[in-house]
Amino acid sequence: MAEKAVDLPEECWELIIKLLDHPSHFNSLSQVCKQFLSITNRLLLSLKLSDPTVQALLPRLLQRFRRIKQIELTGFQSDMNSILHQIAQSGLNLESLNVSKQPTLPVVGLRALGSKMMDLKSLNCSKMRCFGDSDLNVIAESFPCLEELDISYHADDSTTGSKPISDLGIFSLSLKLKSLRKINLSGNSFITDKSLVFLSTNCLLLSQVVLHFCNFISLNGISKLIRGCSHLNSISVHGIGNPSVNAAFKVPFLSSKALWAIALSDSDISDEFLYAVAEARFPLKKLTLSRCANYSFSGISVLLNEYQSLEYLNLEAAYFLRDKDIAELSRFLHSINHINLSHCYGLTCITFYTLIKNCLVLDKLEMVATSIGEENIETDFKASHGIKSLNLANSSLGNNFITSFASICPKLELLNLSKCKGITEEGIVEVLKRCSEIRQLEVNHIGGMTDSFLHLEFELPKLKVLSLMFSGIDDDALAMIGKRCCRLLKLDLAGCFSLTSKGVKEVVENCKELKEINLKWCNKFSADIVPWMVFSRPSLKKIVPPSRFVLTERQRNLFLRHGCMVYDGGAFE
Repeated sequence: MAEKAVDLPEECWELIIKLLDHPSHFNSLSQVCKQFLSITNRLLLSLKLSDPTVQALLPRLLQRFRRIKQIELTGFQSDMNSILHQIAQSGLNLESLNVSKQPTLPVVGLRALGSKMMDLKSLNCSKMRCFGDSDLNVIAESFPCLEELDISYHADDSTTGSKPISDLGIFSLSLKLKSLRKINLSGNSFITDKSLVFLSTNCLLLSQVVLHFCNFISLNGISKLIRGCSHLNSISVHGIGNPSVNAAFKVPFLSSKALWAIALSDSDISDEFLYAVAEARFPLKKLTLSRCANYSFSGISVLLNEYQSLEYLNLEAAYFLRDKDIAELSRFLHSINHINLSHCYGLTCITFYTLIKNCLVLDKLEMVATSIGEENIETDFKASHGIKSLNLANSSLGNNFITSFASICPKLELLNLSKCKGITEEGIVEVLKRCSEIRQLEVNHIGGMTDSFLHLEFELPKLKVLSLMFSGIDDDALAMIGKRCCRLLKLDLAGCFSLTSKGVKEVVENCKELKEINLKWCNKFSADIVPWMVFSRPSLKKIVPPSRFVLTERQRNLFLRHGCMVYDGGAFE
């Protein structure tokens, strides 16, 4: 008896197709039937143009995908003004546009677009070779309703005679963009604290500010920004300030009901600054003081005592920290679920066990390049089912410690043991046996991984991501990975010099859901390995081929038509 076909309403099919994890699947679905073509046309909301040859097809694309809200033209090498004019005439109602990595701002095209789409909410004009105050005026006049603006990291090419962005340009911009909520000013080396005052005075809805490598911005300027922006909820600062200027911090904060994230990295701060943050009593949930200098245990202790509801804490490279300090600070970390103590060289296994014991909702712990593992500590800890992610890449780590934490953290899902040269086959196998929930495993730059996987006697059905860069793994071990880890989605084998086509073919044949594979610096493959992978495993979406593989434009387009992007020996994005 023949089975009767199920005829679902179009609304149901739309809900089902929305569950797909990436729009790249729409291409194959659109070829099934006219109904699926119509649905996928409606569901595609973003369009990325990278190939100049597509310019001739652009009118048809814009006519086909009528619900597009976001267009990305990053580094697009064509007549940008012409492209933007076509988009302006399409009748689309864009919300977001990315024109980054261009020689200059496409002024004519943006003005044409602004005359048709004045409601554009987000614009990315970063990484241009030439960009100045006059460009800011064009943006503000063309898109007065902008809410998000990225004008970061311009090259400031002196050969063009263009002057970089100044405080005057930011002042003019702030007067015209009253709806601005997010701005990235990173890399604009000539703006000063005045720009922050202009933004806080004129852009009253400002909620997120990014200030990386702005050399003339100081802690006083940051304080003025926070005082003036009652809606500011997140500020990210990197590499700012003259130490002598920041040491003279004197502008106190006002209490804000919005600020929940402060990120300071590679910056000179002070205990006085941390005291002021503590006194302000923000509703802080995330605090980053990564690789910052000129503060001490006193400053961070006072601050954490005030913010015992913190959920994320990054104290990377706080060289003054010792195990006893973490024991003291852990009393304040009742709500912490993610902590990064990487490059705190004075911390050992004692800190690891202290945090496991005292931070009851801790979910993710990073202790890269610490002194963890240099000594063995006897513990009688009960299993902690809260820890899901550990990054413990340390050369001093050995089998005793990793089997210990495997017993304590049986519900681990993400584990990074890269560069742990003291780990052997027995240690890795024991960890995988005890932590059966692992979904992502990184064991890069560790020799002897061949034996670890070659003698794997149990399956790892939940393992989705495996990184084995420079691990020395061979064909036989890779074949075993294909059999034991058949649900892999991403496999990184860069620098595994012993591998040949034989091993890769076995793992690709067995891992039927594999989406990404990296074979950079693996040069013992036959010339047909890349085409074979593309046509043999339809699930593959990204391939980084061996370094000697020469990819022609015709081949790249052929692979793209089969749904797979093949890179030029680069690395995963």
